[in-house]
Amino acid sequence: MRELLRKWGGPGASDVAELLTSELVTNALVHTDHGAVVTATVVPEQLRVEVRDFVPGLETPHAPPADDGTHGRGLVLVQALADSWGVEEHGVGKVVWFELNGGAA
Repeated sequence: MRELLRKWGGPGASDVAELLTSELVTNALVHTDHGAVVTATVVPEQLRVEVRDFVPGLETPHAPPADDGTHGRGLVLVQALADSWGVEEHGVGKVVWFELNGGAA
């Protein structure tokens, strides 16, 4: 992710993208036991990262309250830092995605 975003976005954009990607991948690996596929699409104005899992069913991820223990904070970060995010059915599993608007540096 660092190499992909080296010249994209303003100051700190690649750090935010790396953090949010790490959170979504961690969620997929911890909650599915079936691996995950990460796809990143970069255009001059926007970055979209998708993390696909292979578990049927579409539960809408939720961001828990800040005082809800030590788990579940990843989606709080995604919700707070991404310009948009969501979850969609995709074949056998689902895709959780986020977008950052930033444009070329």
